[in-house]
Amino acid sequence: MSCVTLVRHLVEQLVDEPDVVTVSEQKEREGVVYLVSVAPNDVGRVIGKNGRVVAAIRQFVSAVAAKERQRAYVKIVTD
Repeated sequence: MSCVTLVRHLVEQLVDEPDVVTVSEQKEREGVVYLVSVAPNDVGRVIGKNGRVVAAIRQFVSAVAAKERQRAYVKIVTD
């Protein structure tokens, strides 16, 4: 399972509109950045109270990437 699929699956389980979830991958010098976009009314669900949900997602994805000796970051795109 690729990390893009993993991030998409994790976020889809949290939101009310899973069809709107998009995850894109950007390779940068310091690692891979996964940009997550959700419906405007689902942003709060993905971020969570005091950022706890997104912190857990970031930690999980970072651990998976570390097994492959890579760095991974998750960013929530808000409009």
